[in-house]
Amino acid sequence: MKRTTQMLIAALALLAGPVFAAHHEAALKDAYADAFRIGVALNRAQIMGQDAGALSLAARQFDSLTAENVMKWERIEPVEGQFDWTAADALVAFAEAHGMEVAGHVLVWHQQTPDWVFQDADGKPASRELLLERMRTHIQAVVGRYKGRVHAWEAVNEALNEDGTLRRTPWLEIIGEDYLQKAFEYAHAADPAAQLYYNDYGLHRPEKRAGAVRVVEALQEAGVRVDAVGIQGHYGLDNPRDLRDFEDSVTAFAALGVKVLITELDVSVLPFPAQQDWGADLDVDLELDAKYNPYADGLPAAVEQQQIEQYTGLFRIMLKHREVIDRVTFWGLSDRDSWKNDWPMRGRTDYPLLFDRERRPKPVHRAITGLTAGD
Repeated sequence: MKRTTQMLIAALALLAGPVFAAHHEAALKDAYADAFRIGVALNRAQIMGQDAGALSLAARQFDSLTAENVMKWERIEPVEGQFDWTAADALVAFAEAHGMEVAGHVLVWHQQTPDWVFQDADGKPASRELLLERMRTHIQAVVGRYKGRVHAWEAVNEALNEDGTLRRTPWLEIIGEDYLQKAFEYAHAADPAAQLYYNDYGLHRPEKRAGAVRVVEALQEAGVRVDAVGIQGHYGLDNPRDLRDFEDSVTAFAALGVKVLITELDVSVLPFPAQQDWGADLDVDLELDAKYNPYADGLPAAVEQQQIEQYTGLFRIMLKHREVIDRVTFWGLSDRDSWKNDWPMRGRTDYPLLFDRERRPKPVHRAITGLTAGD
């Protein structure tokens, strides 16, 4: 490790120290120590210590870290062969210094991947052979750099349409259906000890769940090791409307002989236009409409209670199936950090996480930590 990185990590440790002592709320990681790991996704400013108090709260509450963006292809290799390791290195080093695991997000995805990946030297679509080589080279570089240090890698993300069929991405169109197999194979070759998983949103819906089951079964039949399925968990007050749909996904994936991860958990309190649910499709970008931003001045107690009930219902199911669930990761540290404030409309005020905009624990935090009190 270069001296500059060592100095950075030392500075981050100092930053975390004094603020850390100021928090006295119950720790999620302690409440669920006998069930599964509790993780959080951090953004670049937080990872680099530019957001006062963020690292101390993360170290206090969680025992697993995921990078929200800095390990994605467009951030870590924006130009072919030119890697920016700064923030990813800092995340891994901070996690190691605080006894936390790191989950890598993400190796192969159709979003946030530079255009050059899918093009040849003339700007035309790359050949199958060229794209496979770029996939292999990228995975070898990223996974290889953190071999033995990153616990698990999301090998492929969001490969499915809502009906469970394979999404028509450049990966599929250029390589073919075996691009999923190749992603897992290349990642396994780069770090045989790392856990590898498939990740997607909307898996509580029967059609999409069935598609994910088919993906895992096909990989298993091809002799590819799949360790887990990641259920993203971008939910709302009535989504899933019936939590048995969520539980059915947990049991369906466990029946394949793999573990289950809840990878990007948040529970939005805001309405969706025309009762639509796009899960986490980043292509959706709608103009702000005040009627879909009803709580700009604060969250009513009745709505907060609905969120508490949804969260506790989800966690009761997770506890029931703790033997197959390895990790539950919240997608953001606090309400002010959540991507839900800007999706699917920029400028909304959402309250989807367990800490408020001042990073104070909300009543839902107390409700969730209290679920294990009798264990």
